Amino acid sequence: MIRHGLVGVLMAISGSMVAESPKGFVDLAAFIPDATIEARYAGHENFMGRPVDGYHANKAFLSLPAAMALKAVAADLAKAGMTLKIYDAYRPQRAVDDFMRWCADTNDTARKETYYPTLTKDRLVPEGYIAEKSGHSRGSTVDLTILKDGVALDMGSPWDFFCPVSNVDAPGLSATAIANRQLLRAVMLKHGFKPYEAEWWHFTLADEPYPDTYFDFPVE
Repeated sequence: MIRHGLVGVLMAISGSMVAESPKGFVDLAAFIPDATIEARYAGHENFMGRPVDGYHANKAFLSLPAAMALKAVAADLAKAGMTLKIYDAYRPQRAVDDFMRWCADTNDTARKETYYPTLTKDRLVPEGYIAEKSGHSRGSTVDLTILKDGVALDMGSPWDFFCPVSNVDAPGLSATAIANRQLLRAVMLKHGFKPYEAEWWHFTLADEPYPDTYFDFPVE
């Protein structure tokens, strides 16, 4: 479980970095019971092919305001018999640092064909797919999709597929994929999230409570 208590602050390059969680973070599995949590960074099915630093359990956490907004999204989708699948939410800064070390290792391209087939590894940061500072670490960003009868809707590309086809308005998508992306985008916008145009799955609460704070407590 995440520890609660006083917040210890460490100065980082941009904004402050907090090593301990405030009381305003919630476990999404408990807060939105119908949501499916598939924390890919806690396992091997991700672009690094291994568990990422800071992920010790198949759990997902968000700040309370973001979690409340996401709960409203889930309630809207439930009316149509749909549920949420969450791939990532709060991300420790140590995980982001692990991403950057992986990016610097040009010899490790084992997952290239699955996750970034059209890009060389050294383009992942310049193209905006990986960053030294992630909105996820501020606690109000979530990567997700929609399930219908337990099956993920066709979004035209998989989660964390670092390729222009994952751009929200990518050309050449099927009518089904376009409609499904529009559905996800519309319901997230309705409840106060803003999209990231390069990744159809990525949304941040517009009025996030910690806009300048990067947390680093582990997911456990």
